[in-house]
Amino acid sequence: MSVMMVESFALDDYAPGTLSRVSLTLVHDGLGRPVRVPMLVARGRHEGPLLGLTAALHGNELNGIPVIHRLMHRLDLRRLHGTVVAVLVSNVPGYHREHRGFAEGSDLNHLFPGEPRGSSPQVYAHRLLDRIVRHFDRLLDLHTASLGRVNSLYVRADMTDPVVARMAYLQRPQIILHNPPVDRTLRGAAASLGIPAITVEIGNPQRFHGEFIKSTTVGVRAVLAEMGMLAARSLDLGPEPLICSRSYWIYTEHGGLLEVHHKIAQPIDEGEPIARMIDVFGDHVATYHAPEAGVCIGHSVNPVAMTGARILHLGILARPGQTFRSKAGLSVPLEGRVPPVERDG
Repeated sequence: MSVMMVESFALDDYAPGTLSRVSLTLVHDGLGRPVRVPMLVARGRHEGPLLGLTAALHGNELNGIPVIHRLMHRLDLRRLHGTVVAVLVSNVPGYHREHRGFAEGSDLNHLFPGEPRGSSPQVYAHRLLDRIVRHFDRLLDLHTASLGRVNSLYVRADMTDPVVARMAYLQRPQIILHNPPVDRTLRGAAASLGIPAITVEIGNPQRFHGEFIKSTTVGVRAVLAEMGMLAARSLDLGPEPLICSRSYWIYTEHGGLLEVHHKIAQPIDEGEPIARMIDVFGDHVATYHAPEAGVCIGHSVNPVAMTGARILHLGILARPGQTFRSKAGLSVPLEGRVPPVERDG
């Protein structure tokens, strides 16, 4: 099928009731050839909001791509209210290199909102935000763990924002981590533009994680129903997610061969052994213990660990009835998930 070559996104370029394959130019390489991000644009027959999806902002984090495929190719455009814009590969140079970073090794997710006249990755980040993301009414940024680590299915979200919290609950994740948007991230840049956004961490890098892909696709459709873009259906949201008020990584203090004991989403008691380190001769070097109770959000699976290597991402569970305080001083309580309201198509 034909692919539209464009320089920026404009909704009026897409006819109602169509699914378009789009290649949007952001920068040019050293030969002067355009570097284009692949997109799918599904415009419904009916007017409505615009939901944005971004995948592979880190070039080797691939699970968001099949989520987009499953969603977009199954949408009934005759019943869709509004438009879904999905960037299949946000970091094209990193994707080609099968690497997390940009062509210069820069982490795009630490460069937003970018610079219109900066370095190559800064310009790339600026144009991704300016030419595509700023048009969104809401954003789901789809990620995975980094290479050498595994992740649960979890969501980073500012739980002081009721719209964002609702989006997080609707993903059906194992864990929701209260994580206000950080400056220089895509989620943070979107929030600064008034776009409610969450980051969905869909398992592990450089592989397709089928169970998590399926669950995330259902979660995205639930957000579409919540926005009034699709007719909602009764939905089994599954077990309540674990809510974490904060999290941090635990690091090694010595190098060697590392073995982590816990599985993802497994509760951990304070003082419980979480990992064991041996040297290259097989002699015991250290046993690492949890400094406080929590849950395993993710952990390293690479046995070779230098001093200062990551061991385990420990989430600290929110207390029952805990409220989160926003930067504006508002206290927002945790609320349970509510199934989408039924709506006629």
